[in-house]
Amino acid sequence: MSEQLNNGKIGVLVMSYGTPQSLEDVEAYYTHIRRGHPPTEEQLKELKDRYEAIVGGVFPLRENTNRQVAGLQDKLEQLAPGQYVCYQGLKHASPYIEDGVAQMAKDGIKHAVGIVLAPHYSVMSVGSYIKRAQAQAEESGIEMSFVKAYHLHPKLLKALTERVEDGLKRLDASSGGAKPVKVLFSAHSLPEKIRELGDPYETQLLETSAAIATRAGIAESDWQFTWQSAGRTREPWLGPDILETLERIVQEEEIKAVLVAPVGFVSDHLEVLYDLDIEAKAAAREIGVTLERIAMLNHDPLYMETLAESVIEAQK
Repeated sequence: MSEQLNNGKIGVLVMSYGTPQSLEDVEAYYTHIRRGHPPTEEQLKELKDRYEAIVGGVFPLRENTNRQVAGLQDKLEQLAPGQYVCYQGLKHASPYIEDGVAQMAKDGIKHAVGIVLAPHYSVMSVGSYIKRAQAQAEESGIEMSFVKAYHLHPKLLKALTERVEDGLKRLDASSGGAKPVKVLFSAHSLPEKIRELGDPYETQLLETSAAIATRAGIAESDWQFTWQSAGRTREPWLGPDILETLERIVQEEEIKAVLVAPVGFVSDHLEVLYDLDIEAKAAAREIGVTLERIAMLNHDPLYMETLAESVIEAQK
C-alpha cells in the first residue's frame, strides 16, 4: 500500500499478547516470553501439554485475534468510512509490535492510534505494549496516540453483563438450582509490586466487576474478585488465586455453585481454556461445587464497537 493509496488514512495498531501458530512454534514463543532464555525440557513439555489439552495440536487461537482485528476494521469502516486501516502487533509472536509499526511506515502512514486487546491498564501490561510501539513510531516518523484503558465503556459493560446473566442461567441448569451461588470475577495476576507504583490495574478491575454486578442485579455479598494464572517467579504475585478462593468460599460460606467471569480477558486462550476450563473445573469437582464460566468476548459486535469508538475518541 503506498502513501498515495492511503491518502492520509490513520493507522490503527491492534496489540495483543500473541500465541504460537502451532506446537512447533511453542519453544520460540516461550523463549521470547523468557527474554531469550530457552525453557527447560520440563517447562517446555508442561506448556506443550497444556496446549495439547485445549487444542489437540490444532491451533485456532491465533484466529481469534485475527478475527478481532478484522472485526475492528469493519466497525471502523462503518463509523468512519475510509479513514482508518488496522495493523496487528503482538508482544511475543510475529508480527511483533515493532513489525506492525514498521509496516505502517512502509505504507506511508503518518498518524496512528494504538489499542491493546485488554480493557485494563497496568504499566506492566498495556504500558509495556505502548512503550514498544511508541519507540518504534518515533523511529519511523509516525505520530502515535494510544487508548490506555476502556474498562468502563458502556458497550463493554453491556456485553459482559449479558454474558454474566446468561452464565447464571446455565449454572442454575447445570447445578440443578443449587444455592448459594457466587460470582467470581477474575483477571491475570501481576507482581504485587504494582501496588507500590500506584498502578491502576487492580482498581480498574474492581470498577469493571462492580459495574457488571450492579447491572446484573448481583448483591455485593454474592460476588468477589480473585486472581488467576500468576507467573512462577520468586517475587510475590497478586492473590488470592482462584483455586484458593474456591476452597475458601466452599469451606466458609458453603457455596454450592460458582460462575467465573474472567473480565480481564477478551479471548478464548490458554488462561481461560486451560486454567479455568480444565484446572479450575477439576478443582471445583473435587470439592463438590458446580463451576461454569461466562462466554468470552472474542469478536462480539459490542466489543468491536467498544474498540472502534475508543480509537475514534483517541483521535479527538
